[in-house]
Parts: sequence; structure tokens; C-alpha cells
Amino acid sequence: MSQTPKQPADRPVPTSADVARLAGVSRATVSYVLNNTSAVRISEPTRVRVRAAAEELGYVPHAAARSLRAGHTRIVLLPTAHIPVGPLYSRFFNELQWELRRLDYTVVQYGSLGLGADEAARAWAELRPVAVVSLGEIELTPQGVQLLKRSGARAVITLGPQRVEGAHALVMDQREIGESAVAHLRERGRRRIGVLIPEELGLELFSKPRLAGARKAAHGTDAVIEPVTMAYTEESAAELAGRWRELGLDAVFAYNDEYAMLLMSALQDADIDVPGETAVIGADDLLLGRLLRPRLSTVHVEMVTGRHLAELVDRVVRDPDGTPERHDLMGARALPRESS
Repeated sequence: MSQTPKQPADRPVPTSADVARLAGVSRATVSYVLNNTSAVRISEPTRVRVRAAAEELGYVPHAAARSLRAGHTRIVLLPTAHIPVGPLYSRFFNELQWELRRLDYTVVQYGSLGLGADEAARAWAELRPVAVVSLGEIELTPQGVQLLKRSGARAVITLGPQRVEGAHALVMDQREIGESAVAHLRERGRRRIGVLIPEELGLELFSKPRLAGARKAAHGTDAVIEPVTMAYTEESAAELAGRWRELGLDAVFAYNDEYAMLLMSALQDADIDVPGETAVIGADDLLLGRLLRPRLSTVHVEMVTGRHLAELVDRVVRDPDGTPERHDLMGARALPRESS
């Protein structure tokens, strides 16, 4: 019978003392180097030697031990969004994660599907994050904010249309997008304006305030706003285009560029002239929209960078007793092109 080879799990876990011994330095020096401590001056050759020893031994600093020394973790918790987001928001959140890592934070994404507001806050608090950036899908309550802070969170930041007591607020007012789109369509002489509401679950977080903004732009004018629903499929777009003339609409704000491109293609297949019979405008200013014929009118959304938000997280972590602030995260303006 052959002997089972010794598995890596059977080997002793390397310690900082092992790294110090191999590199010929103290354990304190190992800690300073591997934790990127800037308060202590250590020569670059020593840093290289310590990192090489750690890599050779397979040593990784223990997060819990580091947290005990610092009095808090370096975890920034990002509750995972369970809604489809477009390229604009994907780029923003990717940049945010890169910048947080650059600032030496550990980014943890947490699936919160099915959790209520306070239930989610309790689940997040169990991880003892130093900061929570809530993306707005779960609406934090003031009680949830206080629970997170009592559990060690120095920064609680919400992204959404409204601020929450005790938390820093990055306001993303989606109403501006709908308002800008409909104001542009009215300027072009359109009066019966459809506003597309995606059927996909979760997108009401964006579609409802965009519809509210569209209605605000039409309020007190002779323009009429008509919500229309559509799923992000060719079949659904074709079905809507097939009854378009029955609706009597002469324009549509199609939620965003992706839905607008899908609907515009279906309208053209149904021999509905764009923009002659129906004007179309999207949102997000995607490159592909400029390549269509007619070129797609859109609402350009101006957002602060992920780096800006990461630096805000870092600033609040360093000064947790500061007064919660409100920051406007985005602005919107129509970009007229051929489709409207």
C-alpha cells in the first residue's frame, strides 16, 4: 500500500517569526513592512528582503491580529446589488473598488437578497466592517446606521435619492435624468411622450424616480406623459412596437440607451419612422448609441469618480466624529442627436 503524500494542510502555518528569522530582521520590522506602515522608516532593500521571505514561506498577515492592533478592521462592505446595472454604473463601482484597495482597504461584497433593512444591517455588522457603502437597494434606517456604528463602523455612506439620519449621503437624484429627457422632447415639439418602464425586477429603484422627473418636466404644460412597460428582449420590444400607433405617442424616453436601442430597432422594423413619427431618447451616453442610424439622442449623466468616493470613505474613517455630510453625486443634461 502506498503511503498518502503529506498534504500542504499538514504543514505548520508560517508565522511572522519565521519570516523575521529568514529575512534577518525583527518581528516588528516584518509587521511594519507587510502592513505598509508609513510611520516607521525602513530601507527599500529591507522591505524587499522581508517581502521575498514572506513569499517564499507563503506567509500572509492575519487580518484578525491586525484588527486587534488597530482597534478596527480594514473591511469596506459593499452590499451586492441584485439589479442589472448599466455600463456607466459598472465602471463607477469598479473604479471605487480599485481605489479602496489602493488605500489599503479590503473590499467585501455581501449578498443581501431577501433581507429587510434592519436585518441586513445586523448581518453586515457581524463582519465588523470599518465602513459600509450602501448602494441604495436596501434602504438603511437610522436604527440600522446606529447598529453599524456601535459594531465598529466608522463610516456609513448611503447612495440614493434621500439621506438617512446618522449617515453620510451621496445623493443620486434619478429624477434629473427623466426631467432632462422630457424637457428636450418638449423643446422638439413633442407632446404625447411615452416613458419606458423596464419589466425587470429591481430596476424600479431607477425607473420610478425617472418617471417622476419626466412628469415634473411636463407639469403645467400641454405635454402628456404615458408610462409604457417593456422587458429587455427582442420579443417584448417587437410587441410594444406592434401596438405603438394605437398608443398615439410621438416620442419616448426609453429609460436608458440599451432599452432605447432595442426599442428603436423594433420601431424601425415595424415601419415607424424615427424621428419623423416618433422621437427616441435614452440615457447614459453609450458609444454604441452614436454608431446607430439615426444617432441616438441621450441624457449624459455626470457622476463623481469612484476615486472621489473612496477618498471620502478614507476621510470619514479617519475622522468618524465629523458631522454627516450630503454630496450630490450626479448631474444630467440632454445630448440631442438625430433620433429626436
